[in-house]
Amino acid sequence: MKNIRILLAEDDSNLGNLLRNYLRVKNFETDLYVNGIRALESFTKEQYDICILDIMMPEMDGIFLAKEIRKINPSIPVIFLTAKSLKEDILEGFRSGADDYITKPFSMEELLYRIQAILKRTAGTTARKKIDIYSIGAYRFDPLKQLLTIRDQTIKLTTKESELLEILCQHSNEILERNFALKAIWIDDNYFNARSMDVYITRLRKYLIKDPAVKILNVHGKGYKLIC
Repeated sequence: MKNIRILLAEDDSNLGNLLRNYLRVKNFETDLYVNGIRALESFTKEQYDICILDIMMPEMDGIFLAKEIRKINPSIPVIFLTAKSLKEDILEGFRSGADDYITKPFSMEELLYRIQAILKRTAGTTARKKIDIYSIGAYRFDPLKQLLTIRDQTIKLTTKESELLEILCQHSNEILERNFALKAIWIDDNYFNARSMDVYITRLRKYLIKDPAVKILNVHGKGYKLIC
């Protein structure tokens, strides 16, 4: 089985080298870049399995870098490293396509846990032997390829979008409990992950807007319901 390749973008060379060396000891092939432009250049040429991006970097910050990476590969997992703890900054990170974030200072073990949790989720998605194609009103949803199709339009979903839509499909026309979805997809049901899920629900509603019969309803105090 091939080693996981990580793209690490961190402008603090001391921290970056420390993280790279730690991840290599844990058998992750890790390339370190000290600014977003260099990291993006590498991403266009190399194949990576996961990206770890510092938000505050010179020349190109991590949020813009994540958006550019998503244009190339919408499904690659992204973890943000941030010294910021403001809710707005973290939510902006999720809006740009992040799967998770970790606030500095942090322990190496915590970062490793978050990487392993994301890889476990994405491996679970691709390891199914039987792949269902879901019908959502006029839409067709392929969770393995992470494609949502209506007539001649196809939307490539991110990993988180696909996981959330699939769990909604599995509970279609019934209530999907909020905490169940959070723990199944985000592992932890803390405030920031809950707000992140709200962002992804909003995205899915926009994708599904072409069929008025399809709705994702808020069920107050409980969760969501996919009507289709």
